[in-house]
Amino acid sequence: MSVTGGKMAPSLTQEILSHLGLASKTAAWGTLGTLRTFLNFSVDKDAQRLLRAITGQGVDRSAIVDVLTNRSREQRQLISRNFQERTQQDLMKSLQAALSGNLERIVMALLQPTAQFDAQELRTALKASDSAVDVAIEILATRTPPQLQECLAVYKHNFQVEAVDDITSETSGILQDLLLALAKGGRDSYSGIIDYNLAEQDVQALQRAEGPSREETWVPVFTQRNPEHLIRVFDQYQRSTGQELEEAVQNRFHGDAQVALLGLASVIKNTPLYFADKLHQALQETEPNYQVLIRILISRCETDLLSIRAEFKKKFGKSLYSSLQDAVKGDCQSALLALCRAEDM
Repeated sequence: MSVTGGKMAPSLTQEILSHLGLASKTAAWGTLGTLRTFLNFSVDKDAQRLLRAITGQGVDRSAIVDVLTNRSREQRQLISRNFQERTQQDLMKSLQAALSGNLERIVMALLQPTAQFDAQELRTALKASDSAVDVAIEILATRTPPQLQECLAVYKHNFQVEAVDDITSETSGILQDLLLALAKGGRDSYSGIIDYNLAEQDVQALQRAEGPSREETWVPVFTQRNPEHLIRVFDQYQRSTGQELEEAVQNRFHGDAQVALLGLASVIKNTPLYFADKLHQALQETEPNYQVLIRILISRCETDLLSIRAEFKKKFGKSLYSSLQDAVKGDCQSALLALCRAEDM
């Protein structure tokens, strides 16, 4: 049995089973997302409801949250266009004027196209040295090639500068080389066949790489090989040396380079667990890191948030839903819980 906001809610297993009929549709079951296309969607009704929510007596925050956290990003874009045609006003600006704080940030992120949201997050991170590594690795390493290409195109359009130019000016050393390589999107695709000889060559090259040659070896291996190949490399490295590859990274690299390589290794080995770890860390801070929570929950709710929830519960012994309930306060709690969707018992 599972509970969501005092109401009965499906368990993780029940959620998955309830969508088996949609298994062939990438936007539904195939994504392992918690937020799916709303089947009884009426763009007119949703636009009207949002208009009433901000023009009535007081702002109806619950109505705003209910609409925007139960529609796919594509549907939210349709609502925005309908609202504009109906009122001659921009929906984002109208809601921004009506809301404040973290709820405003969530709503603005929900209404942005994916590429625009990613481009803004990447730009903010590169201009803020304390978060550059984490956010840049997250965006450059976890987005699909088409998503990354669109993000970089929007970045150039919105900020009148190439993302690679900002990476070059704001970072240095191995970190810079890693981010530039990821931004170029040169990772090979998995053919279905693992080249064991190449995997062994990579293992030996990583073992031998010392001094300046480390950069010339580690960066291409981590950024050009496909994840399936790299998992084999990680496994063979451990069997050959008796040491996890992450331990070698900690021993050979320091500072931002170490953080970036460890983050990249985590993404490669288990992307949902990588995000679960980031969410847990954000929730453990004295004040929850809302920027991280908002970015991950919104960017993954239509792709693999069910998997992230499962990894979170498995590793930390407590559901993501309960953790959000305990740590997050204020108006934004209902929005984040709605994106998370349900308790995992």
